[in-house]
Amino acid sequence: MMTLRTYIMHVEDLPGVLNRVTSLFRRRGYNIESLTVGRTENPGVSRMTIVMEADDDAARRIEANLYKLVNVLKVEDTTRRPCVTRELALIKVRTSNQSQRAHVMQLAEVFRARVIDVAPEALIFEITGTRDKIEGLAGVLAEYGIVEMVRTGAVAMLRSAPEQVNEIQEEPRATSAA
Repeated sequence: MMTLRTYIMHVEDLPGVLNRVTSLFRRRGYNIESLTVGRTENPGVSRMTIVMEADDDAARRIEANLYKLVNVLKVEDTTRRPCVTRELALIKVRTSNQSQRAHVMQLAEVFRARVIDVAPEALIFEITGTRDKIEGLAGVLAEYGIVEMVRTGAVAMLRSAPEQVNEIQEEPRATSAA
């Protein structure tokens, strides 16, 4: 069964790595639904989040082939693991009068979108959330006339299991005998 798969990859931060990774998907005939790349907390290492549609067998093959790429350091298929995934979108909406502007702002507030630019003829909203949340807001705002919309790809991070979290513990304080 085809499902959306999310891969988190750590790769060397070198020219051409993105091209080699995307070429692997192209050669295998898979469409990338979402691709986000950025630096990590480790110098020289970038993090890619790739969302694609595949069945279990294809997902295993893609992961194995990703590991064959020289600059790939780590690959995690987070599809069935607890993880936090978010996207960002900027949406410019036409507003022709003051009452329409107020109504559009109220709708956006329901989705926790922020107004980041106000012009006489349009508002620009910023929304962060899941794919469904962003599509929901876009659907509601469509009747007012979306002038322009841009979305980032998904970024994902695995949730920490309780045993993985390093809790800060206070060291016992020395008491002085007085």
